[in-house]
Amino acid sequence: MQSHARGHLVYAASGVLAVHTERGTSIVPANRVAWTPAEFTHYHRAHGDTDMRIVFLAPPLARLIPDHPAVFLASDLAREVLLALTGPRNYDDAAPDYSRSARSRLIRVLVDELREAHEQPLQLPEPRDDRLQAIARMLYETPADNATLAELGKTIGASTRTLSRLFRNELGMTFYEWRTQLRIHHALVLLADGHDTIHTAYACGWASPSSFIAAFTNIIGTTPGRYRTSRHTIAHASQLPTVVKSSG
Repeated sequence: MQSHARGHLVYAASGVLAVHTERGTSIVPANRVAWTPAEFTHYHRAHGDTDMRIVFLAPPLARLIPDHPAVFLASDLAREVLLALTGPRNYDDAAPDYSRSARSRLIRVLVDELREAHEQPLQLPEPRDDRLQAIARMLYETPADNATLAELGKTIGASTRTLSRLFRNELGMTFYEWRTQLRIHHALVLLADGHDTIHTAYACGWASPSSFIAAFTNIIGTTPGRYRTSRHTIAHASQLPTVVKSSG
């Protein structure tokens, strides 16, 4: 766990990242950018062969984007700026790729791109209520569990009505929306580890690959197959010698 005096953007040029804060977990596949504001305690976890790039923002620019953890779709321009800002020569004081003023202009372009982007529904809220935490633990361990909320409630001694109210009031979503988000997170991890669509669908609890593809496409914006292909394409395009992965 760590926190920083400045907020930072995290981009996975390849692989999948999970960013954990007290607000919950943000999943960051290779076409998304995660934002963690200053002073938020957090940690990162990489899945698959992950190339992680970090850019810190000065307070005047950080104030232009949300004051809470968020995930944004990375436009082609935002991705190229992120890769440029975190290239290896940016850390060679003798021959940097960009002057200080050029870096400032690039970072402003990046922030402008993120301000135009919509926040992505890839933030899985972390429950605080003991009863919701018990359900979350069970589903984290077995995301393929298709037990209903009533069945889970019996296990922990809480009524369906009470649990439904807690999900809405505390997490801002229904139980089924939350479980779908959790399963999509797990699916992204499995895809990053090289599993195919069929295996991933059943391992995450979908009744068929087609229902998994529909849910995945609705949230991620592309099919699992196309996502895997694009992830490898982005990873190949981003390969640089001796990559340095953090930028001030």
